[in-house]
Amino acid sequence: MSEIVDLRPLLAVLVSFVASGFIVASYRRPNLREGWTVLAAVAKFAAVASMLPGVLAGTTYVSHLGDFLPYVTFTLRADALGMLFAFLASGLWIVTSFYSIGYMRGNDETNQTRYFAAFAVSLSATMGIAFAGNLVTIFVFYELLSIATYPLVAHDETPEARSAGRKYLAYTMFGGGVLVLAGTVVVYWLTGLVGEPTVSFSEGGIEALATAASTDPLMAKIAFVLLAVGFGVKAGLMPLHQWLPEAMVAPTPVSGLLHAVAVVKSGAFGVSRLVLDVFGPELVFDLGVGLWLSAAAAFTLTAASLIALRKDHLKQRLAYSTVSQLSYILLGLGLFGWHGLVGGLLHIPAHAFMKLTLFFCAGCLHVETHTDYISEMAGIGKRMPLTMTAFTVAAAGMAGIPLLAGFVSKYYMLIGGVQMGATLTPVAYWFVGALLLSGVLNIAYFWPVVYTAFFEAEDDHDAKPLVDFPFGGERKSSLPVTDGGREPEESDEGEETETAAADDAPDIPDADADDADLPDDLNVDEDGVVRPDFDTSERDFSEPAERVDTGNYAVDQKPSDTDVPFGVGVEAADEASGEKTGDETREVHDADASHDDHGHDDHGHHGGPPAGGWDRIRGLDAVLGRESTWFMLAPILTAMTLAVLLGVIPTRMGFLELIELIVETRGVMP
Repeated sequence: MSEIVDLRPLLAVLVSFVASGFIVASYRRPNLREGWTVLAAVAKFAAVASMLPGVLAGTTYVSHLGDFLPYVTFTLRADALGMLFAFLASGLWIVTSFYSIGYMRGNDETNQTRYFAAFAVSLSATMGIAFAGNLVTIFVFYELLSIATYPLVAHDETPEARSAGRKYLAYTMFGGGVLVLAGTVVVYWLTGLVGEPTVSFSEGGIEALATAASTDPLMAKIAFVLLAVGFGVKAGLMPLHQWLPEAMVAPTPVSGLLHAVAVVKSGAFGVSRLVLDVFGPELVFDLGVGLWLSAAAAFTLTAASLIALRKDHLKQRLAYSTVSQLSYILLGLGLFGWHGLVGGLLHIPAHAFMKLTLFFCAGCLHVETHTDYISEMAGIGKRMPLTMTAFTVAAAGMAGIPLLAGFVSKYYMLIGGVQMGATLTPVAYWFVGALLLSGVLNIAYFWPVVYTAFFEAEDDHDAKPLVDFPFGGERKSSLPVTDGGREPEESDEGEETETAAADDAPDIPDADADDADLPDDLNVDEDGVVRPDFDTSERDFSEPAERVDTGNYAVDQKPSDTDVPFGVGVEAADEASGEKTGDETREVHDADASHDDHGHDDHGHHGGPPAGGWDRIRGLDAVLGRESTWFMLAPILTAMTLAVLLGVIPTRMGFLELIELIVETRGVMP
């Protein structure tokens, strides 16, 4: 192993920070502004990728920028572990930059210059976290990332977005950041007891810390817990996860890159540094704190999956899926053995590719059809075939289906769990059970989305999420009209239609008619008003329930989302207080938007299929851009392809080779 002083780690941090100034200066010229974004993304990736061959050969690139404290320098250090995170984030920024252009323009978003500038600064902070050489440096960039991403979370400037932004800062900056700082201070103090104090990362753990832990294990455990919880806040570890689902009010590219790659992965990466380069796997095992980390992760991945089952809002379901999937990484880090560590680290890129695809698909659905709720997606697969196919592939990967990225990482973790259970502690078998159960739950909350999109018709489907109704559900239309979506034919005279409708309508007696003239089988109340008969005691449940036009369809009631800032519960409260509801807000936004519809016929509605059902878009039409713009479709298909390649050829992708180097240089051998 050799160490070379080089400016490229610093360049990787600064390139997008400098580009943010050019982005702001180009606010009057959108094409130039977005050109700076793409150029900075490519330049950052080139700087990072140029160091990859050397890192794989055992070289570490270091940039020293001065002293913070005695024995603590501001150091950027591109080693194998940092390269894993930096190579992933910088590469996916290119993909997300193109997607952002299509999304922000297609959705006619405001404050686009601020968005692209904040995005660039956020990527600078992410590179700083990846290449940080010690706990103090990673703390500085950890806090800078929270500050830089606040404008992105609160981008819409609605009360809900501002509230989500405040909660995001409270959790990640004033909560997680303070705990990281406190843990850093304890490590600095402990190492100072046995020699020169240090917080610099060392492959396999800080030697002085291991010596101090042998004499004061309690303080060592406190330091580990402070740092693990501090980084675990951004990693969505329960019960510190609440900021993440609420942050889904942000634009979808933010949810995609920052909340599936940069922000949440910075938390998981921080825990990786803690286990591998601060305490070291051996000391973590000796102190017994690794088992507690794995136990917390196992609880989180199971509980979050159960919560995801009840979420009807697609991004909310994906948010809780993220909370669950991040804990796979933490669980793998607590399994200690070679296979467990490899599986945990490999899940960093695997989850990034799959979850980025899913979020991109959700954003494309929103831009093109204004549909955000799963219960409104019946038949949407024929309107968005490429998007929903990519969603299906990524969802299968999240569930651990073979030949996809999620299978490879989970396979390594399962082997690691079994080996740990057989050689170290039987508790590991419970972790294996949690992994298997979570895979089943992944299928349970992703399959309804796929089934609804491809196998249900708009005029006859189960309009609720999986667990909101008894088995079989209650079939009701999600179309704006109750006759299966077929609007009445218009007539030049205007009267023929009314006459035809009157002829076809059932004979309903006048409310003032004598009761003796009413048919015996009608349900009439004491005032002589005909009421629907809701008595189901003799109903044949093999047939659909009789539809009653009350004006309130099943898809308008979303009890599973009453706890989200933009859910039905909040809307109902606003309506009761005379304020504008969420639906009305969306309608005003849609009415003001000058969205280029690319020839689509279904942009006039506000979520769910339009009257008459979805237009069917076939393969050639989708390729020609009728489904969506290629600014969005190309990133979706790119992320999906990366998820497939990582599942088929993980070593040739470079990630598995890099991860094996990381684990073996930490003294863990297969």
